Order: sequence, then structure tokens, then C-alpha cells
Amino acid sequence: MADIIQLLPEYLANQIAAGEVVQRPASAVKELLENAVDAGATQVQLIVKEAGKQLVQVVDNGSGMSPTDARMSLERHATSKIRTTDDLFRIRTLGFRGEALASIAAVAQVEIRTKQRDQDTGSLLLVEGSQVSSQQPVACPDGTSISVKNLFFNVPARRNFLKSNAVEMRHILDEFQHVALANPQISFSLFQNDLEVFNLPAGKLSQRIVSLLGNGYKEQLAQVEEVTPFISVKGFIGKPESAKKSRGDQFFFVNNRFIRSAYLNHAVLAAYEGLLPKDTHPFYVLFLELDPKAIDINVHPTKTEIKFEDEKTVYAIVRAAVKQSLGLHNMAPSLDFDGDVNFAPIQPLRLSGQERNPFADDFKPDALASAAARAAGSPATSKNKTPRSDAYERQLPPRPTEQAKRELEDFYKSLSQISVPDVEHEATAAGVPVPSAAAVGPRPVAVPALPPAAGPAPELPAAGAFATPPAPEEPLAAPVTATPELPLRESSTGPGNKVLQLHQQYLLVPVKSGVMLIDQVAARERILFEQYAQNLERDTSASQTLLFPRTITFTPQDFAILREVEEPLRALGFRFTDFGKHTIAVEGIPADVPARDEKELLEGLIEQFRTHAGPMKLDRREQIARVLARRVAATAAGARLSELEMTTLVDKLFACQVPNYTPDGRRTIVLLELGQVQELFRR
Repeated sequence: MADIIQLLPEYLANQIAAGEVVQRPASAVKELLENAVDAGATQVQLIVKEAGKQLVQVVDNGSGMSPTDARMSLERHATSKIRTTDDLFRIRTLGFRGEALASIAAVAQVEIRTKQRDQDTGSLLLVEGSQVSSQQPVACPDGTSISVKNLFFNVPARRNFLKSNAVEMRHILDEFQHVALANPQISFSLFQNDLEVFNLPAGKLSQRIVSLLGNGYKEQLAQVEEVTPFISVKGFIGKPESAKKSRGDQFFFVNNRFIRSAYLNHAVLAAYEGLLPKDTHPFYVLFLELDPKAIDINVHPTKTEIKFEDEKTVYAIVRAAVKQSLGLHNMAPSLDFDGDVNFAPIQPLRLSGQERNPFADDFKPDALASAAARAAGSPATSKNKTPRSDAYERQLPPRPTEQAKRELEDFYKSLSQISVPDVEHEATAAGVPVPSAAAVGPRPVAVPALPPAAGPAPELPAAGAFATPPAPEEPLAAPVTATPELPLRESSTGPGNKVLQLHQQYLLVPVKSGVMLIDQVAARERILFEQYAQNLERDTSASQTLLFPRTITFTPQDFAILREVEEPLRALGFRFTDFGKHTIAVEGIPADVPARDEKELLEGLIEQFRTHAGPMKLDRREQIARVLARRVAATAAGARLSELEMTTLVDKLFACQVPNYTPDGRRTIVLLELGQVQELFRR
């Protein structure tokens, strides 16, 4: 049998290797920016066109490369930072595996211009698909300029998997932000389609945070600093009141390298325990410095996941450092042991100037005694009167006379002769609802006698009989046949068939086979989802205009997400216009959304879109409908509903196409059959 195992061609091996390193334009941005930092640059410029699909260019003023080094940098596993195995465990640089340029050159057209400071001329290399087509001397400034054009030009299948420009640009902004935050001593600038997005001068970390994330963080930063022999933790955290619904502004850096760690994030949240509003996330930029031998950074192609040798100690120190910062900046609750809150004296009202409280004397012991004497009809009434009290009494309305009192008593006696239960009986027989006697109260008019009942009250059809909600004046449709999954509600005319609310969370609905439990938040989510889906199909939706437009400033990442979902948001009823850099002016919101905090609503919408946009491959419009339905439904959690609201909610739920489940598969209805209820009492 012939041999079948062969070595892959070099170009094919490079393309396979590139699949691990270069997944999208943001991957090339990350590798090139890290190389510029490792080269000792003090100024780095990033130029992007068409979200990196057409061009990604990084220009730095670093050390540059010789002609030989420039050519060797395109070879696989060629690096200047690793010599021995021991070097692998003492890594403090960012790019060390020698795969970046080789992988990028395998799937793009690359142009490299580089010059060392002590050289008169530099080198120009043109590479296409791992093949160097030209290398020649050229006049260029000190440093290196690398242009990556037409990414995935020779792998069209990979190019087809790229997302929209808004999505790809969001990932590029993420990578740019990570490198810029980790190196505040370096000046960074970013240009997108010839427009300047960022121009970050070199400075302190706090200045870099404000320049990147916005002026809103200027008053919200609290410094963190904890140094131990094992690890040092430095950086900034945000005050609890600045917590957002989105979790994008959270950054961990280990030895100046950005990482993602759910374990360390939990440590920070544990330090904030009891200080954050529900479903909010704090801001933090934390730098961890420890011995490179205590970590392993070579466990993931993107090097954003690392392993700690003693992660429990790291967890404890990070938590303690954040908690200490919260206490030092008076952001954590504290106890005052000097004062007794149970017996704290009530401070009297202090008035400015010569003003005094005109009623202050009335609360003195002698004034109280005189008031008691007046109430008892004592002669002390006239003896203890003062000019002030006489003037005060003259301002009071006159007391009722004895004749007025008797007339008022006769009026209430006449009211008591009306038989309220008889009226309720007659009204109930005629099918007319009458409020209870307690709600009616005394009324100065006679209640007319109602006509005799013409017959029994007509029965209403079941609420689940409608495929769509009926118009207010249209006759109700005939009920449909009940199924085990969707039992029919009984007639609501009887006193025992009302919808009841349990702990402001669930609705109890009597049905013929037992009782039905409905999660009111899940039910509202299903109703809103189908309503939003219909609005998106029509591309029109009712919108309520705000009295005063609300300006909202987002981080660059959140603003990119907003641009990505702008079209479906407008179809749902949101109205907003651009109002500066990463800022919009909200002029209207969907008609059925409570006009409370538009900023919190949009932030929560962006966060849920980011959270639920991962593994599920949904149409963007359907995804927006799901996210907005969940967000709006969550605002009604724990709300006390009136009887009309409960009945309407149940009716709308049964009018949905899929009433039993929320859009993401959670149950809205649980049926307890009568036999199950009876069995509970037989045990």
C-alpha cells in the first residue's frame, strides 16, 4: 500500500496557523499594536478603513528593524525575545511567539516600512500570501509602519464569515482600548475612514481613563493600591453610584497584559457586596504585578486567558484591595460608635435673625397645662391667655353651634336608613356591578331604585378563545376547545373565579381542571415580544415624544453596538439623533415603555444584546425584540396589579401564538390539576 502521509505545503500550513491567530481584523490590530509597544515606541498611530477589511495600518516611532530582521520577522516562530526554555517562564513582553506577522502575511497583502535610528535608509517589503514579492531600500522615518490590506483576500470563505462593519469596528475599539489603557505613557491615535476617533496624549492612568471612556468618570474614580511580597494590585475603581447596567468597563491587566478572568471579577464583586444596585456592574481598571514564574500566559492563542499558580491568594488580595479602597474613600457603610442612635435628641428648629417660632411657647409645660385646662372648661382658660394666643384663636374658623351639630346628626341618621345590601342584591341580579358599602360611604343624595332583573347574567366566553385581541366594541368570539397544555378559564362572573395575585409575582387563575399559576414577568415578556415582532415586520411603531430630549454619552464599544442595532431600535419606536462624540439626544421612546430613565433603558438593552448575542444565531430584529421585551418586562417585577390589570394580562397572554413559554424557553404557565391539589391534603 502506498504511503499517504505527506508534509503540508508551507503556504497551506501558514493559512492553517493563521486561523488560530487572525480571526478577524481586530486580531491583526492587537498583534501589530503589541509589537509597536514591545519596540519601545512613544507614539503609535492606528489607521483603519472599512472596519479593517480594506486596511489596517499601525505606525510607530519605535526601534525599527534592519533589512535582515524585517525579512526574518515574516518567518514562522521567529522572535527576538525567546532564546532558552527558561526565557519562556520569564516573559514580560507582549508578542513572543513569532507568529503574528507570519500569520497575517499568509492571509493578507502586507507592506512593511521600517528604519532603525542609526541608519540612513530603511527597508520596504511587499508580501502577498506569505510570498515576499519585493524588498528594497527606501527613505522613511524612524520606526516601523505595517499596512495590512484586503484581509482574507485569498481565503474568501473566511472573509464571508466576517460580521458587519459596526461589529468588526467594535472589536477593533476593544483591542485599541486594552493596549491604550495598559500603556498611558505612550501617545495613541486612531483614525477610521480618515476621521479621527481618538487622540490620546501620554499622561497618567487617570487621564487616560477619562480620555478613553468619557468625562463622566472624572468624579467617579477611587484609587486602589495594595503591595505585598507576592503580588501588587494598583489601579482605579468606580464609586457604587456610577455602576452601569452594562459590564463593558471592566479591565484586568496582569504584568501589563489584558486578560479576562471570571474568577477575579467575582473577587471584585465580592468586595462591592451590599453596595451595588441590582443587576449593575462596577467599573474598574486593575493592574496586577507578580513574578512571571507564578503565571502561565501561553495557554490560549490570543493570550487573554492565563493560569495562576496560587489563584486563591490572588483572589483574596484583589478582594481585600478593592474593599480597602471602598472604605478609604467613604464608599462603604460604617458605624458611628460615639453616638446613640436610639436616644438621639431632636434638634429644635433654628431660625435666622430675630425670627422665632410663633408656636414655640405652645409646647412648653405651662402652655400644655393651660391647653388641657381649656379643653376641660377650667377658668384657667381666660387667666392663662396671652395676646399671642388670642390672635391665634381669632384666625381659626368659628366652632359649630349646637343647632348645627343637631342638623348634622339628623343628616347622617337619614343616610343610615338606606339599605345598601338590598341595592347590591338588586344590582347583582341585573348584572350591574356596584361598589361595596365601605367604598361608597355617606352620600347626601338618595339612591334610586333599580329596575327588576330581566334574567340571569349572560356568560362571557373564555379568555383563551381569541387568536388576536378583540376591538373594544366588537362582539367576543366563541370559545375554543380546551387542551391539557392550554386549559380554558372559567367564567369570571362568579365571586370565586377572580384572578388573584400572589406576592406580586404570580397570578392564580381558576380553570375547570384546577388552578393555573402564571409568572407575571414571564407573561409580560411573551406579550411584549410578539407585539415588538409585529411592529418590526411593519417597520412602524408608536412612539411617545419626550418633553425634553435626553442626551446620553456612551463608551466607544457601547456606541458601536448602538449603531449596529440602530435600525431595529427605530422600528420599535426609539427616536434619537447624534449629539456629539459618542453622544445621542433621545427624543422619543416606544409608546408602551415607561418614561423613566432612558439612559438606564438603553444601557440595559445594549448589555442584554451583548450578553445574548453570542451562541444564538438569530435574526437581528428578532434578537432586538427578545432583548427589549425582557428589559421592559423586568421593570414590572414586583408590581401590585389591579383586578383589571390582572385580567387584561391573562387575556393578552392567551391571545399570544405561544403563550406557554417565553422567547428563550422559560415557562410562563404551570397547571395544578384538582387531583394534585387534593393529593396534597391526603398525605
